[in-house]
Amino acid sequence: MESRYEQWIDGSWCPADDGGTWDVVDPATEEVVKTVPFGGESDCKRAIDAAERALPEWSAKTPYERAEVLKRAAEAMRARAEQLAQVTVREAGKPFVEARGEWTVGADLFEWFAEEGKRAYGRTIPSRRANKRMLVLKQPIGVVGVITAWNFPVYNPARAWAAALAAGCTVVARPSEFTPMTAMEMVNILAEAGLPGGVLNLVNGDPGPMGQAMLDHPACRKISFTGSVRVGRILMDGASRTFTKLGLELGGNAPVLVLPDVDPAEVARQAAAARFRNCGQVCIAPQRFLVHEKVADQFTQSLVPLVKKLRVGPGLDSSSQVGPLINARQRDRVAEMVALARDAGGNVLTGGQRPGHQARGYFYEPTVVDAVQPGTPLFTDEIFGPVLPVTRFGDLDEAIRLANDTPYGLAAYVWTRDLRWAIRAYEGLEFGMVGVNEWSPHSTEAPFGGRKASGFGHESGPEGLAEYMETKLVGIGL
Repeated sequence: MESRYEQWIDGSWCPADDGGTWDVVDPATEEVVKTVPFGGESDCKRAIDAAERALPEWSAKTPYERAEVLKRAAEAMRARAEQLAQVTVREAGKPFVEARGEWTVGADLFEWFAEEGKRAYGRTIPSRRANKRMLVLKQPIGVVGVITAWNFPVYNPARAWAAALAAGCTVVARPSEFTPMTAMEMVNILAEAGLPGGVLNLVNGDPGPMGQAMLDHPACRKISFTGSVRVGRILMDGASRTFTKLGLELGGNAPVLVLPDVDPAEVARQAAAARFRNCGQVCIAPQRFLVHEKVADQFTQSLVPLVKKLRVGPGLDSSSQVGPLINARQRDRVAEMVALARDAGGNVLTGGQRPGHQARGYFYEPTVVDAVQPGTPLFTDEIFGPVLPVTRFGDLDEAIRLANDTPYGLAAYVWTRDLRWAIRAYEGLEFGMVGVNEWSPHSTEAPFGGRKASGFGHESGPEGLAEYMETKLVGIGL
């Protein structure tokens, strides 16, 4: 089946209603990969109408029937991962091995939720009256709008689409305009797997009008959004008017506490890989490295040579370990943050500029900045780029205070051999996920979610399925 790169509404590929288009650009070459439809409010309304019409039949199917479609899609993703990864690399820029791995994780999500949908159990509540029975039912919430970010164009949609479809919901998906082709590939696969028309609809276009259409349409009962705090606030303001349920994942500023009892060289070796994954464009990426003053010099001395060796280049080059940033605006923003840190007394130990061997593309050298001051953008803001800032601390209480000194609360990391320190840290850190001697606390079967300005609600795990279901109490008098 030949892939199509258009909008998918009510079981058919189609252009934007107004004929609008968008050029998808390769971040490594700055060349146009594909021109795709770019619509607006009317496209989104039409997609929601289609999802509303498809809802009764899809929600009435048994979880086992829905699972068969999702599992066939998962099998196709695994079988075509090599081919699909090339599409993702061309529009997202990440190294090929990362893109291929992301498709594998996407397949895992579809397969896992296919099975988890069979376990959307209700319950019977013992009544205090002999002539009364009480039942709790779990039912699909309805039509769901899913708006996702560009940094993980497979993973972000897959965890929401798979859970919503498994729960019996129908979906209107709006991927990032920077990476729509990956989502369109997922639609190709789901259609081939037998997903009925209207159950999943994909629109690509102006996020403002499309998000507003999701808020305004009475059939759209939930919006799942992955993106910026600014847009999250807009959705929250709108949802207060329409009572639309929201699930928000709004980014992070993850601290890493490196305590004095660890081997700093070993932590540095692992940090060099974890921090620069996807060019640092990861919401849960280890970002603010809070390193105890006793081991800070050893940590940076071990880290810098490893970071210097990281190979920067196009994702389709098998030797590349770090690809480009998503666009010029993001590259320039990262460069400005590094410059401000330097001006405030930070010490750039390596990197800090565009690589000389890449004449085109949105590349930036993997960078380490020591002595980063709290209050500077490298400490306070989500970097979303290949920069590892180091701030030194004297004791654990100070480290926890510095770690919590952020409006974000998505992920945090602790490295120590002392169980007492680990417990004090993970209990005191105000974050939704904490990795202790672990860079990947999340997984398909575990809840993914944040606190504070990082949003609310969960994806993945049983909690992720529950987000797309309503709880209904039935009381029966005898």
